[in-house]
Amino acid sequence: MTEKEIKEKLMSGERISLECKKAKSEVPKSVWEIYSAFANTVGGVILLGVEENRQAKEFSGRFSVSGVDNPGKIMTDFWNTLNSNKVNCNILRDEDVGTVEVDGRQVVFINVPQADWRMKPVYLNENVYKGSFRRNNEGDYHCTEEEVRAMVRDANENGNDCTLIEYYGMDDIDSESLRQYRTQFRILNSDHVWNNDDDKEFLIKLGGYTVDRRTGKEGLTLAGLLMFGKGLPIRERFANFRMDYLDMSDLVGDERYRDRLTYDGRWENNLYQFYSRVMPKLVENLPRPFKMEGIRRIDDTPLHKAVREAMTNAIIHSDFFLSGGILRVEKYSDYICLRNPGTLKLPIEQIYKGGNSKARNPRMQTMFRMIGYGENVGSGFPMIVDAWKQSGWRKPLLENRLDLNEVCLTLFLFNDEPNGEPKLGSNEPNGEPKLGSNEPNGEPKLALCEPDMEYKRSGSVSDDNLEAVLHLIARNPMITQEQIAEEIGKSKATVKRYMRKLKADEKIRRIGPVSFGGYWEVVEPE
Repeated sequence: MTEKEIKEKLMSGERISLECKKAKSEVPKSVWEIYSAFANTVGGVILLGVEENRQAKEFSGRFSVSGVDNPGKIMTDFWNTLNSNKVNCNILRDEDVGTVEVDGRQVVFINVPQADWRMKPVYLNENVYKGSFRRNNEGDYHCTEEEVRAMVRDANENGNDCTLIEYYGMDDIDSESLRQYRTQFRILNSDHVWNNDDDKEFLIKLGGYTVDRRTGKEGLTLAGLLMFGKGLPIRERFANFRMDYLDMSDLVGDERYRDRLTYDGRWENNLYQFYSRVMPKLVENLPRPFKMEGIRRIDDTPLHKAVREAMTNAIIHSDFFLSGGILRVEKYSDYICLRNPGTLKLPIEQIYKGGNSKARNPRMQTMFRMIGYGENVGSGFPMIVDAWKQSGWRKPLLENRLDLNEVCLTLFLFNDEPNGEPKLGSNEPNGEPKLGSNEPNGEPKLALCEPDMEYKRSGSVSDDNLEAVLHLIARNPMITQEQIAEEIGKSKATVKRYMRKLKADEKIRRIGPVSFGGYWEVVEPE
């Protein structure tokens, strides 16, 4: 590291990836907890010979360089301890530790990378449960037993979903879900030899049913039960896990949501049914340009494929063993948000780059891929980013929410073009919307859809288009957005923007419910 790089880190003050310690002639004991925490989180830099004053009011006075007296001895002691039984593994290279002169004083830097998922947890004193640490904005903390168990599970090369769920067998499979899946499988793989197998043999080959050769025990795997199981057996075995879909687009008045899919006894709440029911709802308003291939219209656009990939990823990367885990899909007027339990196994930068994939649930990944859902290994997320780029929409935001033990992917349905339309969200330096965490119920909130901001992106809407929509509403107050889109030759998403603009300008209002029984009213100027 250079003096300039160190000063830049001190100025950024990112506490989750930076720790400064006063050290004169020896390695501070707390360095080892920091080493474990950085390795088990997202990595970070330890600076020895730099003091931090957290009470400093001015940021410029927060750090001061005191330097170390004998950097050679400190580095030797550090390496000797690192290679002892103090820590369970050494993940550093020679170039990760060194000295640099800052303001005329010697500073020792220790660059700790995020540990490979196969090496986590990195722990101290030969005690995985008491010696594992993680990092948050407040500093280092002891990992809970659940967090340790999650890292141990993730280190399994075979993934999580091969686990035999004892005492659960074919009687716990929802026959209709499996029949629907096999129909899709047969259409895509008409000549596949598995089509001749009975259901049990089919599931064995697909990874949904297993036989333990050593013990003779057999039954459904986690993948088989969660993908195709009946709702009651799933809730018996995974009582803390649930699936939830919310449509909160174009809300009127005090509406909490327009549509919701959660367990209500009307459907078998397994993952295959959840996916099959939610996907049409997510893509129904996406642009669908008119394109023909011979005499057949092509409706499957890159955006539709990208949303399918995002939904598939949320499932195959979920940690279903976490208590209180929830697979939640939220649809807004401006964005789609997919949240799944469990943190990322790979660094975010590597996921954006692509070329590598480490699904927690590789058998589920295979099940989806065999019916045409899911890209080749490591290419899925770059495909999502590319589809959004082609559409001119804001780059998808992937978050590793360590404090909530979840991953959140936000797919923005608007662009950032300089046409007078404001960028939604906070005034963060990188232009990304800030995902807040201070809500009373602990739920993170996207600062995107405040009522007074909803219509502002429609500044480019022409008066002629708005007048055309007003005319259609005046002529038929019960007209639907689909009918308006057909009449004026625009997409349904575009019509929604027009409607938001007209509502915000108080030119129309909704009378009665959003769905059946309601109608639009043109507001006459006073």
